[in-house]
Amino acid sequence: MREILEILDGWCATGTRFAVASVVATWSSSPKQPGAAMAVSESGEVAGSVSGGCVEAAVYELARQALETGEAVTQTFGVADDDAFAVGLTCGGIIDVFVESISPATFPDLDEVAADIREGRPVAVATLVDAEDAMRGRRLVVRPESVSGSLGSPRLDDGVRDDARGLLEQGRSAVVHYGRNGERRLDDIGVFVASHAPRPRMIVFGAIDFAAAVARVGSFLGYRVTVCDARPVFATARRFPDADEVVVEWPHKYLSQTDTDERTVVCVLTHDPKFDVPLLEIALRLPLAYVGAMGSRRTNDSRLQQLRERGLTADELDRLHAPIGLDVGARTPEETAVSIAAEIVGARWGGTGTPLRDAKGAIHAEPATRLSMT
Repeated sequence: MREILEILDGWCATGTRFAVASVVATWSSSPKQPGAAMAVSESGEVAGSVSGGCVEAAVYELARQALETGEAVTQTFGVADDDAFAVGLTCGGIIDVFVESISPATFPDLDEVAADIREGRPVAVATLVDAEDAMRGRRLVVRPESVSGSLGSPRLDDGVRDDARGLLEQGRSAVVHYGRNGERRLDDIGVFVASHAPRPRMIVFGAIDFAAAVARVGSFLGYRVTVCDARPVFATARRFPDADEVVVEWPHKYLSQTDTDERTVVCVLTHDPKFDVPLLEIALRLPLAYVGAMGSRRTNDSRLQQLRERGLTADELDRLHAPIGLDVGARTPEETAVSIAAEIVGARWGGTGTPLRDAKGAIHAEPATRLSMT
């Protein structure tokens, strides 16, 4: 929803009615992940996407129908084997899309949720998407310290609240199944939890030209980018316009004091032992999504030896991506940033870096644990 939030704000400000279609579940090579959304206004204007173009026309009609009837619906779209131009995902995937009409009556907390998303405050919206018609569309808004709304049962609300907070901490959106009164081992109803966590962080250490390119591609990928360097003459906002913040501090001191989580990626580009070694000693012991360090193979060998002398274990050292990036023949800062970004994406989704023409099996293989950017 973050991508279409500005347009929804405009519609709400003018009293325009609209319907929202949300991807709630995916299988195989689906082009969008749970949480992707498309909105249709009463005048027919469209914002967002649920499939990158495969099924948008059909979803548009469902949205128009929801605006007319006020009834919510969940529709499954899959690969069209017989006719590539029929409604279906020609990429071979399957998605479930939940479509509902949105109004102050159906979503009274919309303004507050939109404000949370806009300001980067964590909030999850749990919606009954697989239930009897009378229940479908009921909503529970879950924040780390509060809950509003109801799904119709205190026990169900309690169970969804706990699960939604767990998903929110991981930045994941998913359908969770329960019994009608919140029983965890039953699957009578399905609740879609849309997690709107703050953007994951990318922390780039080293205020060099490569860092400017990495900050640019990091911002493009949806990260909140911080550039940190101990040298004030180099660490300036003017040199890094794509970074959300530029910090002047010794790298290891900054990392030990700033907030990180399991979605945070760290790129160490200084390739200077006095900065790198104390910084990596901290980074490799934190539960981060990715830690990469620039440098030649000789530099990396020396760095690893110093880290071993500081007591890092083999498992901790195995988490280090160094030399940083994938082998794509990069030379320029921009090409190197693409190489680094490719490795970060591969680490996130369990990719191998193998050319797709040489790979076997599904293009979009699912890792054991998937983290959402939504």
